[in-house]
Amino acid sequence: MNGCQTTGNLIGINLNDEQNKKTIFMEQKEFEKDRVFRFDEEVNYADGSIVSKNVLKKSTGNISLFAFDKGEGLSEHTAPFDAIVQIVDGKAEITVGGKKHLLERGDSIIMPANIPHALKAVEKYKMVLIMIKEPR
Repeated sequence: MNGCQTTGNLIGINLNDEQNKKTIFMEQKEFEKDRVFRFDEEVNYADGSIVSKNVLKKSTGNISLFAFDKGEGLSEHTAPFDAIVQIVDGKAEITVGGKKHLLERGDSIIMPANIPHALKAVEKYKMVLIMIKEPR
């Protein structure tokens, strides 16, 4: 990472390594409880960026909402926990263990713990990420 910037409730993290040269904007607070909402209306696209919001953030797992501009993505990486991605708008190419999957609105995929995965915006897209942590 090469620095942070703050705008209201958003924190911008600048990634400047060999594979990731982008800014990811992350809202730190959780969603308000006891309120009806639609995932696709809760996050906006930003030109050339990835925007992330915490829906819920607990010691047992997280639910996050992302908006990727067209052409943006996350290079191959692993996570220590199983994760489910649900596409709520647009189209994404998600690679899991070397196998490419094209997902669009309404599609979901489970990314197993410790298996390399990558995400790429075929067109701009929004997704919900549910990560379940195992107790130690």
